[in-house]
Amino acid sequence: MIAQQEEKGEGQAPAIVKVNGLSKSFGQLKAVDNVSFEIRQGEIFGFLGPNGAGKSTTINMLTTLLPPTSGSAVVCGFDVHRHAMDVRRNVGVVPQDYTADEDMTGLQNILLCADLYGISRSDARPHAEELLALVELQDAKNRKVSTYSGGMRRRLELACGLINYPRLLFLDEPTLGLDVQTRAAVWKYIRKLKHDYKMTLFVTTHYLEEADSLCDRIAIIDHGHIVKVGTPQELKATVGGDIIVVGVRENEPDVSSDLANISLVKDVKKTDGEYRIKTDSGEEASPQIMDLLRTKGLHVSKISLTRPTLDEAYLELTGKALREEETSRWSMMSQRRTMRTARS
Repeated sequence: MIAQQEEKGEGQAPAIVKVNGLSKSFGQLKAVDNVSFEIRQGEIFGFLGPNGAGKSTTINMLTTLLPPTSGSAVVCGFDVHRHAMDVRRNVGVVPQDYTADEDMTGLQNILLCADLYGISRSDARPHAEELLALVELQDAKNRKVSTYSGGMRRRLELACGLINYPRLLFLDEPTLGLDVQTRAAVWKYIRKLKHDYKMTLFVTTHYLEEADSLCDRIAIIDHGHIVKVGTPQELKATVGGDIIVVGVRENEPDVSSDLANISLVKDVKKTDGEYRIKTDSGEEASPQIMDLLRTKGLHVSKISLTRPTLDEAYLELTGKALREEETSRWSMMSQRRTMRTARS
C-alpha cells in the first residue's frame, strides 16, 4: 500500500519542508532570490506564478537536482545539501516534461522507476499494480506508452512518481497542455492522494483556477521572489472589497481622482482605457460611478462587477496580471514540447 501519514493532531500540522533564504543563480541571472517558506504535513501547497518565475528551479533544489547558491532547505527532516540521498528516498517527483519511455509499456515504465530506487521486483510489481489501479490504467498496463493519450501519459507519470512510497510528492505543472476534462481527472487523483493517503503535495502551476481549487495554501512567486503566502481565502482578502471594471471609449480626460473621491471607492487604477475600481459595495457604488462618467462626457463601453478572486488577488499583490508572455526561450520550447505530447 502507499505509505500513509499520521492524522493531523490538534493545532497546526508540523512542517515537512523548511526553506530559509534559498537562492539560485545562473551567472548574472538570479532565478530564485532569497525565498523562505514552510510546507505543513498533509497539505497541498501551491507555487503560483508565471513561466520563468522560479517555480521549477525551486523544485529542482528541493529534490537535490540543483545545488542552491545560498540558503538552506530541509525536506522530510533532511538537509538537501548534506543528506541528498535521504531526501531522494522520501520524495516523489512528477516533472513537467514527459519522461516515460514510449517503446515500453506502462507497467514496464513503473518497474523501471522501481529499479532506479533499488526496490526489489517482488515488492515493486504488486505496488505497481496498485498504482495502475489508482490512476485507472490497469487495462492499458501492457500497451506501449506511444499509444497513450496525453492524459494517460500524465497519469502514468503520476504513478511513476509514487513507486517509492514518498512522504512528499512534487508535481511540476501537472496539467500543462491537458484539456479541461483531463485536467479535472488529474485534480481528482491529487485530491485522492491527500485525503485517502494523507500525502503532502507540492504543486507548481500558472493556472489560477488550479491553485484556487486544489491548494490549502499558496505561495505567489514572481521574478524569483515570494510575494505572499496564504490560503486562497487569505490571498483574496488582500483585495479588500468588490472590483468594478469600467471601460470608456475616450482616453481623455483621466477621471481617476474624481472616481477616488466617491465615498465608497477605496482605490482606482487606470490601464488602457479601463478603470479598475476597488469599492466596499459594488452595488451601491456603480450608479455613482456611472453618473460621474456621464457628467464628464465619457461613454461607457463596458462595466463589470466581480467579487474578489485569486486573479484579482494576484493583480493586487504583483501589480500585473499573470504573465504568459514573459518566458525564457528554453522554457517556452520545453512547454511547447510538453503540450504537443499531451495533445497527441
